[in-house]
Amino acid sequence: MIIKLNNYTMDIIKYINILFSIKPVNKLNNGQAGEEKACKYLKKDGYKIIEKNFACKYGEIDIIARDKDVLCFIEVKSRKGTDYGLPEEFVDKRKQQKLIKTSLVYTISKINNETDKRFDIVSVDLSSGECRNIKNAFEVDL
Repeated sequence: MIIKLNNYTMDIIKYINILFSIKPVNKLNNGQAGEEKACKYLKKDGYKIIEKNFACKYGEIDIIARDKDVLCFIEVKSRKGTDYGLPEEFVDKRKQQKLIKTSLVYTISKINNETDKRFDIVSVDLSSGECRNIKNAFEVDL
């Protein structure tokens, strides 16, 4: 069965395709804004930023930093409010597993023999600008 569409119908379909193919700009900007606020916050707290957005096939680590003698793998979670929960509550077990695998790749690829490592979460409220660092947010048994 062949269906013929008139020009008006084709224009509507094109318009709908344009509407739904636009990527949400705010999501990307919110993530970048959160990471920038987190970096400033961590630097004020004495952290030395080593690398940002380290990625491999297992995932991405937002910030890798040093807190004194400890190498920290930091996940940044930012939200414009807490209507749906605190930002750090969105780092579930699946995300933790991705962070762990990615940190192992980082450690191997950088030939980093430091013994003390930990996983932190920096929670950023974009509406108030408030940042909180949850040190040692989850434990890893290797």
